[in-house]
Amino acid sequence: MTEIKVSSRPGFAAVVFSTFSTVFIAELGDKTQLATLLLSAQSGSPWLVFLGAALALICSSLVGVLLGQWLARTLPPERLETMAGLLMVALGLWLGAQAIQTLLLETTGA
Repeated sequence: MTEIKVSSRPGFAAVVFSTFSTVFIAELGDKTQLATLLLSAQSGSPWLVFLGAALALICSSLVGVLLGQWLARTLPPERLETMAGLLMVALGLWLGAQAIQTLLLETTGA
């Protein structure tokens, strides 16, 4: 009988699509995009601003990929997933606290 091997890793297209869509959505409307918008408007050189911003995103992504690769070799997958989940919850709580603080300051007129 022939055995069918099932890969536990997602395919090339799935990884590229999920990475692109996650990063693209996460970057929409953030401070970096707003800074890039302002730099482009002020400089009069939108293509140079695009080049600088693209290189910066590539470099910061490389740091994340290398760190993620190191963590994947160092920690068991379950612990890595738990740490990632806790980090996301902590970031959500921190951003929520900032939003509440901003709303309170706006309503009190401070």
